[in-house]
Amino acid sequence: MINIGIIGCGKIAQKRHIPEYLENVDANLVGFYDLNQARAKEISETFGGNAFNSIEDLLADPSIDAVSVCTANHTHAAITIQALQAGKHVLCEKPMATTLEDCQAMVDAANKAGKVLVIGQNQRLTKTHKKARELIRNGEIGQIIGFRTTFGHGGPETWSIDPGKNTWFFDKNIAVMGAMADLGIHKTDLLLFLSDQKIVETTAHLTTIDKRGADGELIKVDDTAICVYQLENGAIGTMTASWTFYGPEDNTTIIYGTKGIMRLYEDPQFSIQLFLKGGEKIYHEIDTIQTNENQTSSGVIDAFVESVITGQGGELAAEKVLESMKVIFASIESSQTGKTRKVN
Repeated sequence: MINIGIIGCGKIAQKRHIPEYLENVDANLVGFYDLNQARAKEISETFGGNAFNSIEDLLADPSIDAVSVCTANHTHAAITIQALQAGKHVLCEKPMATTLEDCQAMVDAANKAGKVLVIGQNQRLTKTHKKARELIRNGEIGQIIGFRTTFGHGGPETWSIDPGKNTWFFDKNIAVMGAMADLGIHKTDLLLFLSDQKIVETTAHLTTIDKRGADGELIKVDDTAICVYQLENGAIGTMTASWTFYGPEDNTTIIYGTKGIMRLYEDPQFSIQLFLKGGEKIYHEIDTIQTNENQTSSGVIDAFVESVITGQGGELAAEKVLESMKVIFASIESSQTGKTRKVN
């Protein structure tokens, strides 16, 4: 049995981490910490375990084997490294960190500690995306020559534990980055997963079109990001992330190949549609993707628990996600400079 501590008891912890740990037979929730100590106490009374007064106190508990870091973006690196140095395995929410240097430091700390570090990139784990990767590897649509992937919804202000225009997602000092790091990291990481290739070049435009804070002024983080990516084999395509889709969420991906086209999560019934060059149509009815309104098991907690048991980071290993974060930071630089950037 793996004893789990939760650091940060906001919406993502309450809607995904805690329920999924409760469903995992190998996990046992034993500790909670939140800046809002009353919130942590209430959760501990509901689910059992202790509410700690500080992160240091939680990490000092020798009974805790692993932690979920569910805090705001700007704290991810420091808390993760602190937990690793305390001998805990770590699941950190996305985005991994707010600088590339911090991302690398997290990986280095995990290696030095000999502990598992995984990042909650849940799109790698959907049944449809795993099947799509298998089909691509088997050559069903030939060589990838293009793609279009999108993740857009109406914004985080209705999702945050403290909803409204004062949400920390809109505060540049806390979030640091906007839709690109919140949603764009998911689709960027997915492209690496599906293609088995790195993104080597990005031309990006990040902007703030519509989102306003409580003061009525446009927020200081991006609410929209559009990027043109190039894969290692020369294929190019677009990645769009937005908090300004005021209607149904768009969480779709299209892969263009030399033998046909693959469309993912576009049809409400068939999550994979293949339209091949010879006219053949193939449909796979597998699952539906999570939305903010329709929460289903992400698989992240099960993957993390398995990683702790095996000692292997698996599909969500921080080393893999580091490659995706390199693209995010290169895209931010591209947008700031107005120039195409190679991804180092």
